[in-house]
Amino acid sequence: MHTPPPSLRQTADLLYRDHHQWLRGWLSHKVGCTHQGADLAQDTFVRVLGSHELGRLDEPRAFLMTLAQRVLYSFWRRRNLENAWLEALAQQPENYAPSAEDYALVRDAIETLDRLLGDLPLRARKAFLMNRLEDMTHVEIARSLGVSLATIERDIKLAFTHCYLASLDAIPNGITEAPSSTRP
Repeated sequence: MHTPPPSLRQTADLLYRDHHQWLRGWLSHKVGCTHQGADLAQDTFVRVLGSHELGRLDEPRAFLMTLAQRVLYSFWRRRNLENAWLEALAQQPENYAPSAEDYALVRDAIETLDRLLGDLPLRARKAFLMNRLEDMTHVEIARSLGVSLATIERDIKLAFTHCYLASLDAIPNGITEAPSSTRP
């Protein structure tokens, strides 16, 4: 009698049971914190659930390692952005302290920016952030990154286009234009 292949849920459950502890330990070692490692392991398994490759795994640990490395890179990018913001904040006068709400808003903005730019090549992401956050000109960025001005202009255009297209994806279906005026 032929046994049907396991469902995607069963595969995910088995993957979690067999490899979660190993993955959590590996990530904890990478970030130097067991709690953060546990959070990153959970984030990795969230990505597992959304993966189209779940039904055809030959090497489960290699699959998990690939997803975990992506989660880890996103974590490091967000942490670097947050640290840059904290450094900029430290340059402010002593009596300036953001409220908890302001801090949460900035953290959300950083995470949104990271999500928006996460799929871009590293140089395009860097060029865009140098231009928008550090107010550097294209010429300064080209000099800093050691590439031509045309390359930087292309990279920044790519980043703007990427963000624009992502913003279109965020618009609910059915809305194609701004509401019309209701003036008589």
